[in-house]
This record gives sequence, structure tokens and C-alpha cells, in this order.
Amino acid sequence: MQTGLFSADPATPWRADADALTQITRESLANAFQHSADNELIGLEGRALLLRRLGEACAASPALFGAPPRLGGLFDHWGACGQPLPAAEVLRTLLHAFAAIWPGRISVAGVPVGDCGHHPAIPGDGLVPFHKLCQWMVYSLIEPLLTGGLRVVELDGLTGLAEYRNGGLFLDCGIIAPRDPDALHRPLDPLSEPVVEWRALTVTLLDHLAILVRERLGKSADEFPLVKVLEGGSWAAGREIAFEHRTDGSPPLSIVSDGTLF
Repeated sequence: MQTGLFSADPATPWRADADALTQITRESLANAFQHSADNELIGLEGRALLLRRLGEACAASPALFGAPPRLGGLFDHWGACGQPLPAAEVLRTLLHAFAAIWPGRISVAGVPVGDCGHHPAIPGDGLVPFHKLCQWMVYSLIEPLLTGGLRVVELDGLTGLAEYRNGGLFLDCGIIAPRDPDALHRPLDPLSEPVVEWRALTVTLLDHLAILVRERLGKSADEFPLVKVLEGGSWAAGREIAFEHRTDGSPPLSIVSDGTLF
């Protein structure tokens, strides 16, 4: 950010605007994140493509991002909506604003639905929504929005994050186990049934974990929302136990990812 990678205005290097985002390349991103053989950033090409699409989405929605279009315009949009601001409304805005940036995976009535999967146990269309990256974005925005004077409420309107550190915690601790043990030893497609089921179980188990943590700490849900369980608990613990089980700290399941899902 200090070098102005995401800004088209050299005088304001800290901002992120559509013009700069649409020019992001694999090489410029690798350089900014000091990517190397000893410091590898997975899925560089996919991440760079995601950022370019983010710039395009930003430019396409001046009502949300202002003129010239920049991501910071969202703060003005939410500020004009009145307060308090439910966390689910922040997520709803991001899902609509950024629907076009995600790679084509699953669409409903011609609309890409982003981070969702199918599972045969779900009635109807079998669709299981996760929106891990968008929800992570919301969680990350809460503190700066609060600092900027907006009041974000109903934090438990979001779910736990269905990703490999949280999910890895439950697998490595033996809370859940794959029905097919061979799944631990082969690369898995992120939309395959075992991965969708694992991620769905992760979301459900995080809710149960939050209850146990609050009981242990003597805190209410308002005092200790799920976001706190994730930030200082399940994610960090999942990473720590991964290194206890595997020298490289990799997750227990090998997911073929392009950097736009995990």
C-alpha cells in the first residue's frame, strides 16, 4: 500500500481506486507481497484477476463507489444509510457489488452466486452458501468502520468462516472425520461433495464452539460475539495444531484452489 499499488494518484498512495486496480498484474502483486520460493503466495494469477475484476466492479457502480470510483466510497454510502448498520447489511452490499468479480462457478437464473456449493442432503436446488471471502471482508471492515464513526451492530448476523484453518481445527482434533479416509491423501476440487460437506460442518461447529467458549469465559453473545471466537480462537488454534500435525503447517485436506476461494 505504501508504494501506491492500488492508487492511480501518486499524491494519495494509501487509497484504492478503480483505475489502479484494473491494472494489477501477477508480477506487480508478487512484487508487492515479496513473493519468492521461500515466501510463496498461493494463487497469484487468480488473486490478480480478482483485483482487476474488483476495479471493474468499482467503476461500474458510481452510486456505491463515487467519482472517481474508489473502494473508500463505500464508507460514504453506508454513512448515508443511517445508523445503526447491521453487519448483514454490509455483507448484502458487498455480495451485490462484487457478484461479478468471482470466477464462474455456480449461477442461479443467470446470476453468479459466488462462494456456494451443492450438496445432495440439501432439498430443492441443493445450494449451500458460504461466502467466506466476503464475510471475512465484512469482519475486517468492522473495526475501521467503527473508528470512522459508524455503529456496526448485530455481528452474529454473519456466520463462521468456512475455510481451512477453522475446518482444519475440527479435523485435526478428531471432532469430525472424512467418511472416505482416502480424501486425506488426494487433491480435492473445492466444489466436490467432501469439501462442501466439510465446510458446512465447519460453519455449524463454530456456532457450537462459540457457545462453549462463552460458557467457559462467563460471557454473553453480545459481550463475546462469534467474530472474537474466530479472530483469537479457532483460526489461530487451527493454524497452531496444523503445524503440530504437519511440519509445513498445511491443512489436513488438500484443496485445488486458485486463490479466489481460500
